[in-house]
Amino acid sequence: MNQMITATPQTDYETIQAAIRYLSENGPDLLDLPRFARAMGLSERQLTDLFRRWCGLSPKSFAQAVALDHAKFLLRDRQSVLDTTYEVGLSSTSRLHDLFVTYEAMPPGIFRAGGAGLDMIWGAAPSPFGMAVVTATEYGMSGLGFADDQTTIEEAFQDLAQRWPNARFTRDDARVAPMIAQAFDPAQWSADRPVRVVLIGTDFEVSVWETLLKIPVGCATTYAKVAHDIGRPTASRAVGAAVGKNPISFVVPCHRVVGTSGALTGYHWGVPRKRAILGWEAGVISAAH
Repeated sequence: MNQMITATPQTDYETIQAAIRYLSENGPDLLDLPRFARAMGLSERQLTDLFRRWCGLSPKSFAQAVALDHAKFLLRDRQSVLDTTYEVGLSSTSRLHDLFVTYEAMPPGIFRAGGAGLDMIWGAAPSPFGMAVVTATEYGMSGLGFADDQTTIEEAFQDLAQRWPNARFTRDDARVAPMIAQAFDPAQWSADRPVRVVLIGTDFEVSVWETLLKIPVGCATTYAKVAHDIGRPTASRAVGAAVGKNPISFVVPCHRVVGTSGALTGYHWGVPRKRAILGWEAGVISAAH
């Protein structure tokens, strides 16, 4: 097994965003590395080093990982979320996400009361996908979003905090920084020291989020399949709404839910970031072999 990749400076992500925009416009199947590098203002070596450093993949491998055909492959012939585990040749590696996250659901009354009585901390720290903003209770992480050149840290916090308008929030970057580091560093993913998350929502939303946690790294599913797995086969639209309301991005992997055609569809923190996360996770899988 190769050494797993670790989290990298968020400054790389700014270039990665531009790279994803380029790939979206030009298509990964027609990837011309010299042209790609010039478009990024880099040499071929610099571009290759950037991708190797950020996700452990070559530019070509990353381009393939974020392509529509790759998403279709992840979905092909999958009958349920749980069936994906060993069907794409990932062995035990594909269970990484199951192993490093543990969760509990807060009583429905907490959600209905808008978080009344809850004391939460919040803060920000760098991640591979821009500045990560986290809210947390004493029981674990309750929200995770992202800030960038279009969304300030305060705006990302308000996006998360509005879900619990009656909770009391105190900023403490020092306390959330270890949570963020653990969530985004595969070297820290461990069943012995899991990331603790708290799910606060309606019963239906929590059931959807619980199902998302079963989607292995390197796999994907559809809204219809999630609806089927929670016993509500006609509720695809409602599932889509619940996925969109997932407050703990990345850790609760709503980015692994795609359209039936394999299209990436929407993502609360931007489709380019969704592409970036899926490509980065392909690097995690590759590094683990």
